[in-house]
Amino acid sequence: MSESATPAAERIEPVTAEQADNAGTPLRVTATPAALELIDELKAAYGPVMFHQSGGCCDGSSPMCYPVGDFITGDGDVHLGQVGGADFFISRSQFEVWKHTHIMLDVVPGRGGMFSLENGREKRFHIRSRLFTSAENEALSGACHL
Repeated sequence: MSESATPAAERIEPVTAEQADNAGTPLRVTATPAALELIDELKAAYGPVMFHQSGGCCDGSSPMCYPVGDFITGDGDVHLGQVGGADFFISRSQFEVWKHTHIMLDVVPGRGGMFSLENGREKRFHIRSRLFTSAENEALSGACHL
């Protein structure tokens, strides 16, 4: 019996950002090379962009990408970090569910959300995630000021 290669759609590219900031705190959000490439493509077309992850559609797996200033964040949002120079926010209620989760921004084939900038490019942003380890959770304790 021969082993078959993992289909490309099932392979997850490695995270390109460091797994911890300069203080040793684990990053809450990182991005794959494919996501960074799409971010650069969108920034070239629209200028600075930002992301917002809500619990609305798609079981929360599709973040929305907007030109900076087109989506106003407020007290109901938590800033998780940056990917590709773009700020990444999550709704406070979604953060309460995902606060023990590392989020990796990736790209998959398909159409983006109706108002997300990648819509119409036949590829869309997609969230992959994993639970933080006990050590990562301990390091993150108190690190996110809400």
